[in-house]
Amino acid sequence: MKKRITFIAAALATVAFSLMLASSAETAAAPSAIDLGTLGGSSSVALAVSPSGQVVGYSRIAVNAPFHAFSWTRVGGMVDLGTLGGSYSEATAVSPSGQVVGWSEIGGGVHAFSWTPEGGMIDLGTLGGPNSFAFAVSPSGQVVGNSLTSGLLFHAFSWTAGGGMVDLGTLGGRESDAVAVNPSGQGVGFSDLPGFFVVHAFSWTSKGGMADLGTLGGSISYPSAVSPGGQVVGWSATSSGAGHAFSWTSAGGMIDLGSLGGFSQAKAVSPSGQVVGYSETGSGPVHAFSWTRTGGMVDLGTLGGSYSSAAAVSPSGEVVGDTTIAANANRAFCWNRGTGMVALDTLGGSFSSASAVNPSRLAVGSSTTASGELHATVWQCPN
Repeated sequence: MKKRITFIAAALATVAFSLMLASSAETAAAPSAIDLGTLGGSSSVALAVSPSGQVVGYSRIAVNAPFHAFSWTRVGGMVDLGTLGGSYSEATAVSPSGQVVGWSEIGGGVHAFSWTPEGGMIDLGTLGGPNSFAFAVSPSGQVVGNSLTSGLLFHAFSWTAGGGMVDLGTLGGRESDAVAVNPSGQGVGFSDLPGFFVVHAFSWTSKGGMADLGTLGGSISYPSAVSPGGQVVGWSATSSGAGHAFSWTSAGGMIDLGSLGGFSQAKAVSPSGQVVGYSETGSGPVHAFSWTRTGGMVDLGTLGGSYSSAAAVSPSGEVVGDTTIAANANRAFCWNRGTGMVALDTLGGSFSSASAVNPSRLAVGSSTTASGELHATVWQCPN
């Protein structure tokens, strides 16, 4: 497979990254944005980061050219992961060991892939149809996503190196999708049930199969994430028709996390059970929230504008996402109980947004440059 390293961007990023880490403990001011560069085109986006700081996403390989999946490290810079033979690919997740998953065009279809530095990009196949997509990977290398079957229906799948791609089935309806997996192999997703527009969140294990997580009283529930301990979060319709964030555990079932005044959705959960997401407030605008069992739902506020949304949370409680500032320009943010919400710098433009954070408080996302290009970006959140 052809690999490409943007040497200049990698070198500059490595130097800047080292300087940033050395000074991050000395200040809680807006952390500097580190430009990860591109694969030769005008744009790149970072979607996930591993505990060691490996960043994955996608980038244009030339001006007006297709996107390719990339992996970035401080030592190697940005590496083109190639494709399965088609013109484009996208990386969506990375494991602690450096296994990258996503999807790539291949001969008239799109297939899920797994990539490692040792083995390169391998095709995970499909469930009989032309397309499959990988969304998450566990520390042991289990991949989950969805695939078209021979009957051209999407079904959730689990893939392992030893067992290949397994159809997880449905909750009695026609289609399903898996969106996340934890270290113990518990996959979560959603499936339709018999009836008109009835969709429920599910939890799946190799021993127990697919279990219906139910709803908060309505006919719809969707999960977003699952913790190492098996706590599932997402959103569900209530009996009144509203949509509220939920948390589900095998012991306690599905509980309503409430809202800040209107619709709410949970996006991520930490190992300790801290849930983050966004909610409409009583006055209408959407704000990021953090929820804990002891403290309930807390409005994280904004940085002067009307909007904020939380995308991810670290094991130590660092929350990242994006918010508007007074001029309604969009900024990535880090939030913790000590510093509150801190704006993250841009690369010279007016936009930045954070999508993930690792245990070392390394946040990743994207930002515009002074020339208006969108580049993958890294920040070190302050203590």
